[in-house]
Amino acid sequence: MSARRIAVLAATAAAVALPVVSAPAANAAPAHASSSATSVKAYGECDRVGPYKLHAKAVNIRSKASASSTKLGVLYKSHKFKVHSTTKSGSWVNITDRKTGKRGWVSGAYVYPTVYTCLH
Repeated sequence: MSARRIAVLAATAAAVALPVVSAPAANAAPAHASSSATSVKAYGECDRVGPYKLHAKAVNIRSKASASSTKLGVLYKSHKFKVHSTTKSGSWVNITDRKTGKRGWVSGAYVYPTVYTCLH
């Protein structure tokens, strides 16, 4: 390998390593977060949960939180909907389709909230 190529590789490696070496250690929680607080407000505006959105063209609305339960209708991406609750694991979301008025369960794999996180 030529001396010039070695010099370029060394400079590149140093430039890439410098931010890693000089970066401060990250904390598990933001400095302003209270350990006893459980609300979203405890983490500030950066770590907030946004509105639920449908991340598919359409998804079935079911009578129960189960893929084998009765199909009540279809929630389309263009429809607005209201979220009432979720299962503990978040795998199912209880919604009302505001266009059709149908209330039921949809898969949490397709309907989930937008989560905002700031990098400080």
